[in-house]
Amino acid sequence: MHRDAVMAAGLQALLAPCGEFTLTVHTSHPQGQAGAQVVVADYDTGLALARQMPQDRFGHAPRVLIVTQLDKEWEVRTAMDCGVHGYLLQGCSADELVRAVRQLGQGLRYLSEAVTRCVADSLSRESLTGRETDVLRLLAKGCCNKSIARELGIGVGTVKTHVKGLMSKLDATARTHAVVVATQRGLIDAGRRSTTPFLGGARAAPPVQGAGRQATMQ
Repeated sequence: MHRDAVMAAGLQALLAPCGEFTLTVHTSHPQGQAGAQVVVADYDTGLALARQMPQDRFGHAPRVLIVTQLDKEWEVRTAMDCGVHGYLLQGCSADELVRAVRQLGQGLRYLSEAVTRCVADSLSRESLTGRETDVLRLLAKGCCNKSIARELGIGVGTVKTHVKGLMSKLDATARTHAVVVATQRGLIDAGRRSTTPFLGGARAAPPVQGAGRQATMQ
């Protein structure tokens, strides 16, 4: 269920030769999701699907594999927190794609090596609180302490406390430095616009038939 038509075609072409998967493309076979063991999706669609899936690990809901170019700490952690089972970067090899789909089909999880390093690195750092993140986002917009206090409905002194806390956690020497560090780590939006999950669209190529487990793409 990948919203990018070129990516969907590429994923289909890479998985089809294996012969161990029954592949369906959502645009031409939308009911395929119901019987799929693995759903291969773009980031936004993958998150939307994972949030809808029952969290029972022994259930029969499809397991979600995201294939994306988004590699920031916050993006990866958000996907994991939403219940995504696999995360691959678009630069992965064909062998790794097949391995990821196979492992999810067996009820396991799969993270690419780069994503694994990202998650491991993030776990070694102290996380920002929700309020510190709110303050950080307003700092990124150039807001002063008074403006932040007014926007969040808190006192200026409280804002100063949050700023001090987030700067310490980000090891930043100044407010602008904190914004730069947070952007590099993907803790705040650096301009990526959220899109509506792609659950429909123009008719795609017919499904490729194989044998064994099912994977559905769009």
